[in-house]
Amino acid sequence: MARISDIFLTALAPAVWGSTYIVTTEALPGGHPLTLAALRALPAGILLLALTRSFPPLALVGRILVLGVLNFGLFWTMLFIAADRLPGGVAATLGAVQALMVIILARAWLGTPILGGAVFAALAGVVGVALLLLGPTAALDPVGILAGMLGAASMAAGTVLSRKWAPPVSPLRFTAWQLTAGGLVLLPVAMLVEPALPSLSGTNWLALAWLGLVGAAATYGLWFRGLARLEPAAVSMLGMVSPLVAVALGWLWLNQSLTPLQILGGGIVLASVWAGQINNRRSRGETSTAQILLPSENRWGPHKFLAFKLGRLADRRRKRIATVDLCALSEHRLNDLGLSHPDLVGPAPTMNCQAGYN
Repeated sequence: MARISDIFLTALAPAVWGSTYIVTTEALPGGHPLTLAALRALPAGILLLALTRSFPPLALVGRILVLGVLNFGLFWTMLFIAADRLPGGVAATLGAVQALMVIILARAWLGTPILGGAVFAALAGVVGVALLLLGPTAALDPVGILAGMLGAASMAAGTVLSRKWAPPVSPLRFTAWQLTAGGLVLLPVAMLVEPALPSLSGTNWLALAWLGLVGAAATYGLWFRGLARLEPAAVSMLGMVSPLVAVALGWLWLNQSLTPLQILGGGIVLASVWAGQINNRRSRGETSTAQILLPSENRWGPHKFLAFKLGRLADRRRKRIATVDLCALSEHRLNDLGLSHPDLVGPAPTMNCQAGYN
């Protein structure tokens, strides 16, 4: 039940993102992708910083900047460009390729095995989105296509690295740091290369508030929460909920009609999302843990080196590293883990533990 709850909560994020295209095209001025992306990210990030009252440690600033650019700065810029230059169906179909990219990047950066069922589900999802959204007269603007592919690659890389580099903080803090970083990178670039925005109407401000506060601050907190609990490939498959919602909004809001082919495509998308969750499910008994990152073996000492050895063992079994109470590791428990005291550097760990705590 916990996994099902995690899936549904994570799926809420792309469901809300399904409104991005209609809001962008119907309620925001075109031709200012960098400025709009900065206005979406920075205010939301500052608000979350104020709520969480936290700043990233200096050692993590570089990684947070990279994640902020990948997940927000570059991704949203490419998203606005693609939405401005391509029909919504073409842009969404290009975005659906992200699930395949995540499978490849997770193999390269996390060591996650590539499963045939997961690849098939991702390919089926792309086909379903194409049937759902592509029309016979879809225009293929080269700049828009390039932007769509870059956006998908940026989000895919950000998704996998967010799992790999996740710090031991709440998803809301992680979201605040990345949103702020992405907005700070985007703002000066937007001011240099784009003309000033025209005077914004009340509708424009409401659209920015929706995209920033709901479509960024709230939903990305759920997204990063899901990344900490589910496999990256499973999370990326949930992103295909977004075009389904976009089509539903077009049908409800813009009185767009649905053809039998589109309905078939929607069914394929739903089936592929479900298959993606099944095929990317963690093996039974695998535990979610925080990764231990230490700078140098020579300065670790026996206790931290034991944690490192446990982590190496967990990685070989495609598990994340478990936090272990070193006082509780007696000789027979080390044997259960396939380790022994000679595996350690220096003498066996000795700590002042309370009596009976072994």
